[in-house]
Amino acid sequence: MERSAVNPVTWSQEMGFNQGEVVVGETRTLYISGQTAMSADGRPEHDGDIAAQLALAIANLEAVLSEADMSLANLVRLNVYTTDVDALFPHYGLLASKLGAARVAPTTTMLGVSRLAIPGQMIELDGTAVA
Repeated sequence: MERSAVNPVTWSQEMGFNQGEVVVGETRTLYISGQTAMSADGRPEHDGDIAAQLALAIANLEAVLSEADMSLANLVRLNVYTTDVDALFPHYGLLASKLGAARVAPTTTMLGVSRLAIPGQMIELDGTAVA
């Protein structure tokens, strides 16, 4: 797989994401459902703690990628949904550092939403990965 960043502007690169990516030669595509701060047995975790919820949502995202023999390095698209954008921003560096360590800057959209499917959940991550 070959990836080429598309950035008609450069400000997004400073924030850790590309405006677009052209992917050539992919053989497998993984569409990842929304990952939240749920335990392995399906219980919501860390009620009211957006930093802990973000960490667990990232871990759950990585688990799905790993099960498909992929990693964060394979992400080409990442959607971030949160019930509190302002509360998330001080902790966003955790996600940015994980993506940076994977040497990837997937196209990313962050959306503030009124609520998520599971009461108490404040963050949800979904994405697309190719290998």
